Amino acid sequence: MEAAPLRFRRLLGPVHDPARSFARGLARSRAEGDDLFQEALLRALAKLDGLRDDAAFRPWLFRVIVNAHRNRCRRAFWRRLLPLGGDPPAPPAPRTDDVLGGAERARLALATLPSEQRETIVLFEIEGWQVDEIAALHGVSASAVKSRLARGRARLRSYYTRKLGAAVPIAALAGEHAP
Repeated sequence: MEAAPLRFRRLLGPVHDPARSFARGLARSRAEGDDLFQEALLRALAKLDGLRDDAAFRPWLFRVIVNAHRNRCRRAFWRRLLPLGGDPPAPPAPRTDDVLGGAERARLALATLPSEQRETIVLFEIEGWQVDEIAALHGVSASAVKSRLARGRARLRSYYTRKLGAAVPIAALAGEHAP
C-alpha cells in the first residue's frame, strides 16, 4: 500500500495549479487565496484515507477547498460581531478602481458575492467546470447552480456598473484581459 504523503503528492500533481487558482479566485486577495489553499491541502492530507477512489480526487479536493473557504467566512463573520479584545483592526486604505488592474478589480468584485455564488462563478467561468460537475460538488441541483450563476452575474454587472460606470465582460474575471 502506498504511503499517504506519496499518494497525496501523486494525486495532487495534475490538479495543483487549477486548485490553487480556484482558491485564489474565492479569496479576497492572492495571499489569502494561497493561505486558503494551504489550509485545504493540510485538511485533505489528513483526510486522504477516507478517499477510496483516486479518480474522484479532483472533485474531492475542490470540495475540501470549498469547505475550508466556508469555514473561513463563518469565522470572519463571528469575529466582526464578537471581538475578543483589543482594538478592532484598522480598515484597509481606500483604493480607487482606476489604479487597480483588471484582475484586482475582478477579485474585488467577486469578494462582494455571497460565498455560494462566488464559488459557482469561479468554478464555471474561470475553472471551466460544467454545471452538472458543480452541482455534484455542492450537492445541489443543476437548476440551483444555474440560478447561482445568474444571480452572481447580475450582482457582478451591478458592481461594475456602480463602480466603473460600464459593464465588464466575464472573461475579465479570468484575467484574460484588462477591462
